[in-house]
Amino acid sequence: MLKRMSTRTKWLLLAPFSLMLIGYGLCVFSGAANAMHNGQPFSQWFILGTYSLVLINGGISLFGHAVRLRVMMDTRQIIRRQLKKELKSRQKRKASFGNRNEA
Repeated sequence: MLKRMSTRTKWLLLAPFSLMLIGYGLCVFSGAANAMHNGQPFSQWFILGTYSLVLINGGISLFGHAVRLRVMMDTRQIIRRQLKKELKSRQKRKASFGNRNEA
């Protein structure tokens, strides 16, 4: 299913999801820090802290992939514009060259 999605669709889904994942990871991290300061058992806040770091790092990784997709989209757009400009300039040169031969 993901292979059939366009780059833009993947980016539109991945960017907000990754930002929400980072935010959720930070909330869990805050809860783990609060549990540590309130004197909760070591295993409880340690597991919460580890889980939060997994969420944060996963969100950062997914956001990096979303940035990569956006760069791919922008690069394609720039290349397409450049190719259109080159094609128009070639057509103009051919037209002006044809006019010189007729005169």
